[in-house]
Amino acid sequence: MNLRGLVVVRRGRVTRSAVIFSLAMALAGCGTRAAVNDTFSLASSPVVPGQASTSRQILVPEPTALQTLNNNQIVIRLSRSELQYLARAQWGDRLPRMVQDKLVQTFDNTGKVGGVGKPGQGLAIDYQLITEIRSFEISTEGADTAVVEIFAKLLNDRDGTVRTQRAFRAGVPVRGANSPAFVAALDAAFAQVAADIVSWTLAAI
Repeated sequence: MNLRGLVVVRRGRVTRSAVIFSLAMALAGCGTRAAVNDTFSLASSPVVPGQASTSRQILVPEPTALQTLNNNQIVIRLSRSELQYLARAQWGDRLPRMVQDKLVQTFDNTGKVGGVGKPGQGLAIDYQLITEIRSFEISTEGADTAVVEIFAKLLNDRDGTVRTQRAFRAGVPVRGANSPAFVAALDAAFAQVAADIVSWTLAAI
């Protein structure tokens, strides 16, 4: 199989391009054994400012996302229209499921809600937190920056009305040129967004 043309290498960006684009899928298609990828998780514990306790129970469905984010690949944005995946690295699960788990954990850690869970866990739901992952990537336009943007909508489960909605966004500079540095920046950016979402939800209900 001819691999020429699969890697985009631009003048002055050879190192970056070599790092970010994985040939694992192409090699697998050729019958070649793919390299083992380093696997990462979202490890930070978001810090939520103090809010009053509530007896309300919250359902956190899995976030929606475009196919480029609805997988376990780590996205690198080269330009507004060009995306690639980080070479030899992956998330430990599909990104939307990881985000869902971390949001539930963040609510739990506040100790401020009557209950929080995922669909199928049998809660008597008062509100649903509907989310959409819009960005979860390393932007290489200018200085490398981790960008996370999640749109959140708080739905009253009793009557189906939208209580409030808002987009949450954070950017964190990347300090390093390897996979752990990229993931650490994404983890920090998501921690900011998750804390903001949970604080906003508690204030709204």
